[in-house]
Amino acid sequence: MANQQFDLIVLGGGPGGYVAAIRAAQLGLKTAIIDENDQFGGTCLRVGCIPSKALLESSHLLVEARDHFAEHGIKMKSVEVDLPTMMARKDNVVDTLTGGIKMLLKRNKVTAIVGRGTLVSPGKIQVTKGDLVAAEHIIIATGSLPMHLPGIEYDGNLIGDSTTALAYEKPPKKLVVIGGGYIGLELGSVWNRMGSEVIVLEGLDQVLPGLDQEIARLARRSFEKQGIGFKTSMWVESAKKKGKGCEVICKGEETIKCDRVLMSTGRVPNTSKIGLEDVGIKVDKRGFIEVNDHFETSVPGIYSVGDCIGGAMLAHKASEEGVACVEQIVNGFGHVNYDAIPAIVYTHPEIAAVGKTEEQLKVAGISYRKGVCPFGANGRARALGDFEGKIKILADANTDRILGVHAIGARAGDLISEAAVAMNFGATSEDLARCCHAHPTLSEIMQEAALAVDGRAIHT
Repeated sequence: MANQQFDLIVLGGGPGGYVAAIRAAQLGLKTAIIDENDQFGGTCLRVGCIPSKALLESSHLLVEARDHFAEHGIKMKSVEVDLPTMMARKDNVVDTLTGGIKMLLKRNKVTAIVGRGTLVSPGKIQVTKGDLVAAEHIIIATGSLPMHLPGIEYDGNLIGDSTTALAYEKPPKKLVVIGGGYIGLELGSVWNRMGSEVIVLEGLDQVLPGLDQEIARLARRSFEKQGIGFKTSMWVESAKKKGKGCEVICKGEETIKCDRVLMSTGRVPNTSKIGLEDVGIKVDKRGFIEVNDHFETSVPGIYSVGDCIGGAMLAHKASEEGVACVEQIVNGFGHVNYDAIPAIVYTHPEIAAVGKTEEQLKVAGISYRKGVCPFGANGRARALGDFEGKIKILADANTDRILGVHAIGARAGDLISEAAVAMNFGATSEDLARCCHAHPTLSEIMQEAALAVDGRAIHT
C-alpha cells in the first residue's frame, strides 16, 4: 500500500465518507478510503444511529407486549427481558450492515485502508503503519464526537456518553440524562422502557430545542406520561462518582443522586490531530472546517463534508454532501438543498420535521397558513391502536409553497419523506392535497393536513 497514488482519497469512513468514495468510483476515479476502524460506517453505524434504533425497536416491542397486546386480545402470563440477547441482536444488526459496506466498497473497487490518516501536505496522507498515500483530491469526512462538558467527570462507565448507554449490562435504577435533545430522549426512552427511573436535565426552558415548539410540547407531555421526568432551566455544574453511584449538582438546586449519568449535550467536530494546521486548512473557533459553496477548504484540492463542517449533524445530510462534493469535482456541479433536509427523533411517538418551524417563520416575518390533521382522525392509526399525535403543514400565505412540515405520531419518520420530496419539487399545499393517497394509510394524514391549509379538510 505504501506510496500509492489515487485520484481521490476520502479520510473518514462514515456516512459522508463511504458514500462519497462509492460515488467517486462510479464516476471513474481511482479512489481510496481511510478509517481507523475496520468496521466502515462511522459513528452512525457502529455506535450511533443504527444500534440506538435497534434498541429502541426492541424496547418498544417490550412495552407493546407488556402493556398493549391485551387490547388486541393477545394475553400472556408474563413478559421477561433477556438483555444479553437484546444486545446481541443490536450487535448483529451493526455487524451485518458494516459487512455490507465492506462489500459495496469492494464491488466498486474502492481501496479500503484501515488506520489513522494524517494530512502531511496538500495531496498526501500519512497512515499509521507507515503507509503514505497521495491523491489529486482529498475529502475530509471525519465526523464528530460527543461533547464533554467541564465539571462532568466522564469515566466511560457510570458517567458516560451515548456510546456508553448503548451497552449497559443492566438497566440502572436511576438514570440522569444531561441534555434534552434527541439523543438523550431516544436513549432515555430505551432505559425508561426497561424499568429505569429517567430524569432529563435541560439547561434551556424547553426540551428538543430547534424543533417546532408546538410539536416539542406535545412530545414532552407524551414522554412524561411514559414516566420520564424533566427538569428544565437546570444548569449542571458537576457530575461525579460517589460510592457505587453518582451525584449531579445543578446551580441553585439540591444534589441529585443516581446510578448512572448519560451526557447528551451535543457533538463537536472530530478535526483535531488529523494535520489540518500542518497544511493550512482553516477552522472556525469551534473547530469546524471552513468550506466554500463547493465544499472546498482553504487549501485547493482538499474538500470536507459532513459533521466536521457543521450544520445539521445528520447522517443523511453528510451523505448528500459527499455525493454533491464528488460530483462537483468530476462534473463541475453538485448541490444540496439545505431547506429540505428531514430530521427525525425515533422515540415513541416518533417526531419528524422538514423545513421551517413556526418560530422561524415568525422571526423572519414570513406570512404563512397552517393546516393540521390529528392521527386520531385516521382509520389506519385507529386500526393500529397508535393514534397519538398530529401532522401540520406550513405554507406561504401568498404563493402556497410548502415551507415546513412537522409531525409527531406513529411512523412519522417515514411519513416525512413525502413532505421532503414535495418541498424539493417546490410543491404547494394544493399540489399535495390533490394527490390521491391510498386508503387506509397513515399517509392520508399528510393529505388531510394539506387540505386543511385551505380550510378544505374532509375528515377533521
